[in-house]
Amino acid sequence: MRSWTSPELPRLPGNAAVPRIYDTPRRRLRALQIDTEAQLYVCGITPYDATHLGHAATYLAYDTLGRVLRDAGLSVSYVQNVTDVDDPLLERATATGVAWRDLAESQIELFRGDMEALRIIPPEHYVGVVETVDAIGDACARLLDEGFAYWVDGAPGEPDAAPDLYFDIAAGERLTSWHLGQESALDRGTMLRLSAERGGDPERPGKRDPLDPLLWRSGRPGEPAWDSPVGRGRPGWHIECSVIGSLHLTAPITLNGGGSDLVFPHHEMSAAHSAALTGTDWSHCYSHAGMVAYDGEKMSKSLGNLVLVSNLVADGVDPQAIRLALLAHHYRSDWEWTDDDLPTAEARLARWRAWAESIDHTVPTSDTAHELLDALRNTLADDLDTPSALAAVDSAVTGPSSTHPVAIDAINALLGIDLLQE
Repeated sequence: MRSWTSPELPRLPGNAAVPRIYDTPRRRLRALQIDTEAQLYVCGITPYDATHLGHAATYLAYDTLGRVLRDAGLSVSYVQNVTDVDDPLLERATATGVAWRDLAESQIELFRGDMEALRIIPPEHYVGVVETVDAIGDACARLLDEGFAYWVDGAPGEPDAAPDLYFDIAAGERLTSWHLGQESALDRGTMLRLSAERGGDPERPGKRDPLDPLLWRSGRPGEPAWDSPVGRGRPGWHIECSVIGSLHLTAPITLNGGGSDLVFPHHEMSAAHSAALTGTDWSHCYSHAGMVAYDGEKMSKSLGNLVLVSNLVADGVDPQAIRLALLAHHYRSDWEWTDDDLPTAEARLARWRAWAESIDHTVPTSDTAHELLDALRNTLADDLDTPSALAAVDSAVTGPSSTHPVAIDAINALLGIDLLQE
């Protein structure tokens, strides 16, 4: 699956430090473990109601991480999936009378345009479930053969349905280094609640453990299905990321990221599947972006309180102002989008652009330019502290020194704001 066009990334003098990032299960900041290449996997969208500001904030966070890593002199291999077949997508397609493939493709194309407008560096591998379904089916068969999976009969309300394949958590704990709670650090009661809220089925009869996740859903009338070694059907949610990730990256990877609503069950269970398939832990670090609220509630498709990037741009909002509005909040914080966010960002962008117009190509690199570059590198290396980075630029903008190309390039390369762009 194609991604989108990448913005140009200026090369800066010197190199940044490898950043420290908050690791969710360990609940502390850690320097990322990297040899010669940073391997990043960030969970992508289910393509409907794209792209709301919660999506944008998450992908902007890991875009910032990728920029810092590249500035540290590292190569970056970045993979992002697209859940282009899943229950929520099928339900939306049915509700709107649109073919599910058409709905998915239109929303993926919208997402591409939004990411390009926001100057998000695309992943090297942008991969959908549908194009990977054969590999996922093979992985499910392997898990079954190696004792990590089992069949469950009798889907509620579907007495004639073929059995579905589930992952055996107990086998995962017995046969791999993974254990339940390793990636989420949650207690079992919380896991049961979140499983029921986030696509699991803890009440399904016949499961060995209520938390055991679905690997392969057998074909149902009217639903998309593919032939596989475990029968005709389609993948469960978590196995897709395990397989897509392992096809393009080598475990243990540097970082697995996504929104904080993926801590459990998605990241926990995809880590379990990956450990069973690869024989090792999936990721050194699990990182999560906070939730964005609007009108007092978390911005979500189910509530319908979405602020869409495409709608803002269609109304004439500069995408770089949207980017600045999002960067003004720390990526790990939960925060609420208000009517003040955009005007504040637009005013900031106008000040920065006016300052950039005084650029002087004839003078040597000034101390102020180096100070700004160092300030951006130091703040972003500290768990991607973008609010402090913006404050550093604000300080430079109000200072007495003339603008130097290094400062302009630093803001572009590290914050993704091209002040010379019309």
